[in-house]
Amino acid sequence: MKYNKKILIILIIILIALVAFLVWAGLFSAQKTNPDLSANLTAFAQCLASKNITMYGAVWCSWCKKEKASFGNAFKYVPYVECSENVEKCLNLGIEGYPTWIFSSDKRFIGYQGLEKLSKESNCLLVEE
Repeated sequence: MKYNKKILIILIIILIALVAFLVWAGLFSAQKTNPDLSANLTAFAQCLASKNITMYGAVWCSWCKKEKASFGNAFKYVPYVECSENVEKCLNLGIEGYPTWIFSSDKRFIGYQGLEKLSKESNCLLVEE
């Protein structure tokens, strides 16, 4: 009888620890959106679009995924061409690596750039809070 009671107590402790861990993980890993940051990224993405700055990428490209993720939900405003679906267009433009950012002035940057560099090169204001 004492043996069963010990097992039950151990199982309850494990269950409590597991629930506590799941609650902790949910609280600290959930992305909390900052409305000011989202608005700033949206304005930044819209500025890039107004200057005809386009990102060329591929769905399988990990650097493209990272570049897209840095914009959050604002990426939907960034002009984007998926080269795996637009092979001829990307070949005609001489896209040789992903991501490639092409500016209307034919200036281009190949590889992951990050928001700060895109801001500097485009003269689009990036306010990070």
